Amino acid sequence: MCKHKILIVDDEKKIRDLIKLFLQNEGFAVKNSSSGQQALDHLNSNQYDLVILDLMMPGIDGWEVCRQIRKNSEIPIIMLTARNDEVDRVIGLELGADDYIVKPFSPREMVARVKAVLRRTTKAEKLSSNISSKLTFNNISIDPDSREISCCEKKIILTPKEFDLLLYLARSPGRAYSREQLLENVWGYDYFGDLRTVDTHINRLRDKLHQDNDHKYIATVWGVGYKFEVDE
Repeated sequence: MCKHKILIVDDEKKIRDLIKLFLQNEGFAVKNSSSGQQALDHLNSNQYDLVILDLMMPGIDGWEVCRQIRKNSEIPIIMLTARNDEVDRVIGLELGADDYIVKPFSPREMVARVKAVLRRTTKAEKLSSNISSKLTFNNISIDPDSREISCCEKKIILTPKEFDLLLYLARSPGRAYSREQLLENVWGYDYFGDLRTVDTHINRLRDKLHQDNDHKYIATVWGVGYKFEVDE
């Protein structure tokens, strides 16, 4: 069985070594990187299954590394932040991060989150390969194969997680999902997710889909959660 390869990016050696120790004990193949530039070099020359990325680093910080990664890769990213600041979390999620962990953290929780994100990624890949036909509703078209979406004949740029969330909702039009269901099925968390993560992504999706279109594709179901809504 092939080991999942994890890249840890943090300028603090103690943190890198601690995470590496716990992940290796769980059977992961781990590579450490002490700077943003070194991380980008590793990613350009090697294949990894997940990146654990510190936000606050000298030189190229975690936000810029995430931007560079998302230009041509959908590799899962877990961000590390030293502050429990909602702004940091929102920026990270908007850039395409899959999860975040606030320092100080439990190494066991870190391992659990890594496993959860990898489970979600594997599940999404299998689902996409089994159900790959293009979805078209009114003025919106969603292509799971190319991971492209157009609305009113205009291409819409989504982060990987925004696309996954929209695709999940659109595959069952009219069905209401709770935040907990979306968190579990789109992010793959068991008990680690923050429900505000769902709200943040829904709001971003709405902004992007409604710019040139009056139709509100994602409706709030009060007391429940959200649903994908189309005209009959």
